[in-house]
Amino acid sequence: MADTKQFPFAEDVVIPPEMKGWEEMYAPQRLFSKDRTEWEKRHFWYQDKIHAADPLYPLDDIFQEAWQIALSQYTTRVFCIPPAQGVAQRILGCYMYITPVEAPPGEVIQQKAQLFGQRVPYTFQNYERQWKEWLDKFHKLGKEMEDIQIPEKLYTFVPESEVIPSPKGYTDANILMENFNNIINLIFRAWQYHFQYLNLAYLAYLMFVDTARKLFPNIKEGTIGKMVAGADVSMFRPEEELCRLSRLAVASRAVAQILKGKSSAEDKMKALKATAEGKAWLAELEKVKNPWFYVSCGSGWFHYEGSWINTMDLPFSYMQSYVERLEKGEKIERELGNITKERERIVAEYRALIASDDDRKTFDDAYNVVRAIYRYAEDHLFWVEHWLHTIWFEKINQFGKILVNHGLLSQLDDIYLFNRFEVPMLLEDLATAWALGEGVPTRGPYWMEKADKRKKILKAAGDWKATPAIGVPPEEIAEPFTLMLWGVTTDLVQEWLKGKDAKAGDLNEIKGFPSSSGVAEGPARVLKLLADVANLQPGEIMVAPTTNPSWAPVFTKIKAAVTDIGGLTSHAAIVSREYGLPSVTGTGVATSVIKTGDIIRVDGSTGKVTIIKRA
Repeated sequence: MADTKQFPFAEDVVIPPEMKGWEEMYAPQRLFSKDRTEWEKRHFWYQDKIHAADPLYPLDDIFQEAWQIALSQYTTRVFCIPPAQGVAQRILGCYMYITPVEAPPGEVIQQKAQLFGQRVPYTFQNYERQWKEWLDKFHKLGKEMEDIQIPEKLYTFVPESEVIPSPKGYTDANILMENFNNIINLIFRAWQYHFQYLNLAYLAYLMFVDTARKLFPNIKEGTIGKMVAGADVSMFRPEEELCRLSRLAVASRAVAQILKGKSSAEDKMKALKATAEGKAWLAELEKVKNPWFYVSCGSGWFHYEGSWINTMDLPFSYMQSYVERLEKGEKIERELGNITKERERIVAEYRALIASDDDRKTFDDAYNVVRAIYRYAEDHLFWVEHWLHTIWFEKINQFGKILVNHGLLSQLDDIYLFNRFEVPMLLEDLATAWALGEGVPTRGPYWMEKADKRKKILKAAGDWKATPAIGVPPEEIAEPFTLMLWGVTTDLVQEWLKGKDAKAGDLNEIKGFPSSSGVAEGPARVLKLLADVANLQPGEIMVAPTTNPSWAPVFTKIKAAVTDIGGLTSHAAIVSREYGLPSVTGTGVATSVIKTGDIIRVDGSTGKVTIIKRA
């Protein structure tokens, strides 16, 4: 489209012919549609690179479906945050686009404001109790999912114990179909829990930022960020356990030597079992595997990422690096004590500038609230997107295995090529053919052909450069998640428009959110694939579409972080503040205009990234 003031509308996007039939992979409500065109064109849509940077496998889309409902309902119907509405999603060419829904009528805003005033302060005041209750019920939900049983194959004949003295009344084929419905219900319930307090955590940060700006008009974003840094949260616990295990290893020369070796994690564990010291170290590892190794190797959103518990080479590689650094006398842990002292110093310094008692109380109230509830942003993240998603993928893989064993699919993970409405069809096909008797065929060839076609479509989607946004940029974005998590503002979109076709060499300076203060200069390492994180070298500056929580161990060896997308409360911003690293997020185009090896300067106080020298 020639108009440089907007991106193309959905119907103007040209999708490669190799992707013909991509729409069939997703439920109809997930797509742009003619019957909703007027409403859709009133909104500005942008690609969600935080949660769906890659083409969406149909079954992996379930997390997106679940968060659209959960996030939005807590804003619009539960805590009633005025004037914000929800965040809508659409899939186009296998990529997901999102938009903050336009504000409701004035009378609705007034109704929401009244309810907001009744409900939100109470939650802020009682969060400590409510967090304990949340954690307890979430653990119970996870245990319920863990207890779901999926057989590897259906019996040739039902065992006699299920017939005599009285028939059980149903078979494993029935349980198979029932358990898939159960696990779907559990993952949707989990995501209802996910957003129970998350909107309020981000809102508390927004309110604190607003208070700080009013009281201190010249205060920088980075300074505000330091006022809330220093959190002891669940998402950092896996990395802390790696540090602890690495120190234990260094205390035993034999264990340290094994961990520093170049062999696989499996071979290292075999070697460790051969010595008393190694066995003792492995016992410590075993103690923390569940839950702390139930952390995704990536974002937690895609089945192909794997988790530490089933991809042990990754945590062992981190520990190899930690052991080597410890032997050099380096410190490997996050400097939580120093970050806490710096926070307390800055807060005391600015609080002393407040003249009136009323203003001081306003500041104290906002500060105490954000310090109490803001932890939820990283606390819940581990339990939902890592611990529970690891269990989910394990169970779904078991469903895939029984479909392979009965000839409906050729590979276990082909199950992810079918959406949550389609998988029950495969399971019913299996149950029906099994019930009808020996020699009755399933529609295996049909399902396998469909799976092969979808693999080709997803590969073509991965090779295609999709438009970063759709429609006309808005005058104002009010939805708090869009501002604080994705970091999308009207000014940022204008930067996107300038660089939407930009390539390395076209721009020498880009702008984003000043998410963590400080200045750093060094060689860039552009991470476009999950595996690229293993290539990060000490002293480099990480440049990525977004960051993943499981990357925390590399934050102790990089100089700074730059992302395409993400706001002041994105994971990249939070982790950078917790590790004292400069960070600029939400640049929109960093991974397109910066190349690995470029010397760049990151100013986390102004949000500027300058390319000093091209590689």
